[in-house]
Amino acid sequence: MEQRSTPITQLMTVGVLTVPEDALVADAAAALLEEEVGSLVVVDGDDRPTGMFTTTDLADFVAARSGDDARVAEYMTEEVVTVGTQQSLREAAAKMMRHGIHHLPVTDEEGDVVGMLSTMDLTAHYSYTGGSDMV
Repeated sequence: MEQRSTPITQLMTVGVLTVPEDALVADAAAALLEEEVGSLVVVDGDDRPTGMFTTTDLADFVAARSGDDARVAEYMTEEVVTVGTQQSLREAAAKMMRHGIHHLPVTDEEGDVVGMLSTMDLTAHYSYTGGSDMV
């Protein structure tokens, strides 16, 4: 039986929320709450991903009780792990497991953020397909 492969672009969330590295933590926190998401992709001046700012990063910030002028770059997770639009779901899942993360920004050939793939996306997909096309 031939297995077909579902492209990452069919599962990823589009309209990814990004924040610049110099964004205020308070503004990033407001975006997380308003949009009801668990992560923001931190981008440089060329809109290239430089980090992730997650609810865990926000909790670290609150625990440290930093001031209102703190910048996202001070608290973001610096190792940004991405997945390309042409990579397989299996490769994406392996990256998530290997790095212990729940969100993967999806980048195009130029390295620009075009979507987000989460463990929830993979779980939902696997639940409906039985994982037959995770190759």
